Amino acid sequence: MKDSIKVFAPATIANVVCGFDVLGLAVDAPGDEVIMRRKQTPGITISKITGDDGRLPLDPSKNTVSASVQHYLQHIGRTDLGLDIELHKRMPIGSGLGSSSASTVAGLFAVNSLMDDLLTPTELIPFAMKGEELACGYGHADNVAPALLGGFVLIRSYDPLDIIKLPNPKELHCAIVFPEVDVPTRDARRMIRSKVLLKDAVTQWGNVAGLVSGLFMNDLELVGRSMEDVLVEPTRSILIPDFYKMRELALENGALGFGISGSGPSVFAFTRDAETAQKITNTIQKHLSSIQIGSQAYVSPVNENGPKVIS
Repeated sequence: MKDSIKVFAPATIANVVCGFDVLGLAVDAPGDEVIMRRKQTPGITISKITGDDGRLPLDPSKNTVSASVQHYLQHIGRTDLGLDIELHKRMPIGSGLGSSSASTVAGLFAVNSLMDDLLTPTELIPFAMKGEELACGYGHADNVAPALLGGFVLIRSYDPLDIIKLPNPKELHCAIVFPEVDVPTRDARRMIRSKVLLKDAVTQWGNVAGLVSGLFMNDLELVGRSMEDVLVEPTRSILIPDFYKMRELALENGALGFGISGSGPSVFAFTRDAETAQKITNTIQKHLSSIQIGSQAYVSPVNENGPKVIS
């Protein structure tokens, strides 16, 4: 068994517009890093967190990384182990890009690697969901599943958990822009309607089926046409400045489709190539700057591999 490991885990785009809580994908950048070391005394400690501006708890019972690792150790019967964790945030917190998920997945992948891969990535998903429950009050898998498995995933069922990896069109790229405004995930979830009209549900089912079909058929036009959300986006978009203007700019500049990443405020577009994605992020950032809103942008293909050991 190794004594230490360093792991990177990727950011994710949850929902993919029409698939609230059931669709997600991983991207190459941004992401988080965890360094995990064995120590002599039993128990988990967090010795260092960087990149969080002091916002994340060092208390192991309150941090998503250590809490999910503790669940893992209980499951494998190794609560006698002593582990120290360093978390290095390489992505913005509260961005809608699966910030808590990336940290949690990096920690779980690290401890599982130290334990000689006792569990498969799919078997780690329930432990990662415990971290999401701590972070936002609900243990959803649309961030943690793609972060662990890479690529596109579909959560067909939560009870029992049934996760399906979907094909990834090779040329597909993501243009991601994070407007630097505050949209807490818990608040964004509370705004969602608990009841929907049947006609809206039918529209949404058709779009989810269309997006999944487009991935299997390698039909990017169909993927783009299916990126319509009539249930959640109309409410969540209120929290994102100039959301519809940003969508208009993205589509004018060659986007296949456009929407909110997770609970926002990050937005994303699908494109056929990196150049178009870069053009879209530049255009949206320029617009946000004109209304005095700072932003961060990322251009990435779909990350096929999920977390990785980096030293």
